Amino acid sequence: MNALTRVLIGVIFILGPVSTDMYLPAFPALEHDLGHGPGSAQLTLTAWLAGLAIGQFTLGPLCDRYGRKLPLLCGLVVYALASVGLALTTSFHMFCVLRFIAALGGAISSVAPRAMVRDVATGAAGVKLMSQLMLIFGLGPLLAPSIGSFLLDLGNWRLIFWANVVFGIVMFFGTLFLLPETLPMERRFALPVSGMAARYRDLLREPLFCSAVMVVSFGTFTMFAYLSNAPALFENILHFSPHLFAIFFGLNGVGFILGSQINARLANRFLFTRVMEIGMLAVLVFCVLAVAVCLSGFAGPQDPWILCALIWCTTFSLGFIGPNAGILALTHHGHQAGAASALMGTMNWTIAGLAGVMMSFLPTHWVGSTSIGMLVGISCCWLCDLWRRRLDPDSYLSVRH
Repeated sequence: MNALTRVLIGVIFILGPVSTDMYLPAFPALEHDLGHGPGSAQLTLTAWLAGLAIGQFTLGPLCDRYGRKLPLLCGLVVYALASVGLALTTSFHMFCVLRFIAALGGAISSVAPRAMVRDVATGAAGVKLMSQLMLIFGLGPLLAPSIGSFLLDLGNWRLIFWANVVFGIVMFFGTLFLLPETLPMERRFALPVSGMAARYRDLLREPLFCSAVMVVSFGTFTMFAYLSNAPALFENILHFSPHLFAIFFGLNGVGFILGSQINARLANRFLFTRVMEIGMLAVLVFCVLAVAVCLSGFAGPQDPWILCALIWCTTFSLGFIGPNAGILALTHHGHQAGAASALMGTMNWTIAGLAGVMMSFLPTHWVGSTSIGMLVGISCCWLCDLWRRRLDPDSYLSVRH
């Protein structure tokens, strides 16, 4: 896989995170213009996450049947057309419906890239390739909120969705003319709907696959616990200005990218499951320290930097979990990488979406709510990894190349 292909797959891979993060700064304006009260914009985020989960579940087997490119092209068309509707609608309920439809199409951007990686690499080589994609993937939370804020300053929230339209069109033509098909005809097979259901059932009955996917999912849950509460923590509680918040938000994106790139280098020198476990332990330690700092009163508007440093270390360490656990889950499923990738994505987004639900029940005025949410996520992640190691301490650990 050449450099241009890796970059293009990585850019497609960030469609979901970019579409999520870019419009977060527009929540107040969105609620005002569409006539709903404070907090109603969270429903649009829920519709988006639900569409991503359902879309991935539906599109995965199609990637095994028709190859990677055709479903990707169709999904990008749906995403772009729905984004046109989002830029034009004046109804809040129609906005939620269109957001859901856009996610159904955009979900393919999570399924196809992971399946393509599995088509060409596994083991340490797969971890290295996936970590390289994380370099681009990490740019989503790094750049998207700033781009969204810039477009808001330039005009209004509708410009954000016109930007999504342009992004979808560019990715469509990039896929059409530049992206190679990684699943040859002889490896494809047609399945009826009942066959697709049976394939998912078989995957769900495989504990090793499920445990690795749960590690990925609760790692994402940990990140989403931070992302969903970051505006409230830094702007409302720690009194960061919007620009200072954007800078710190970007620094956390840099931390995640840095962690994933160090992870790629370590994959050739150490067993990648061990690297993942050390990263998981580091996240757990940093989250415990963050909660302790908040409980002790050393985190507040006058002294926010210890907490900020611990959150940065947490996002940095998360870069060692997702790529490794994702490759681990797909290692023995090259013959059904589309379905396996789709099920992993569905479980990932479903569990990650629960982070926002959980955060809504924690006190919004307390500085430690974000740290508590992240601690819950990484604790579940660690327990799932214990389950994985107990199921089979040898066969998966032996996958190195």
